[in-house]
Amino acid sequence: MAFRPEHELHKRRFSRNLGLGLTLAAFVALVFALTVVKVKRGDPMQGYDNMIQPEAAQPELDE
Repeated sequence: MAFRPEHELHKRRFSRNLGLGLTLAAFVALVFALTVVKVKRGDPMQGYDNMIQPEAAQPELDE
């Protein structure tokens, strides 16, 4: 049983997928590198969830 020759469409699709995969890998490597640099520099790890003040989050009821 012989394999059929690869169609030209599959070659183009593979090339496109390879380019997209390399771009995605480069983005992941960039995010990882930035994370490592930030951790090694010792910058404070703060999120924006600490901006809510306790008084504003739970208002007191005047009765």
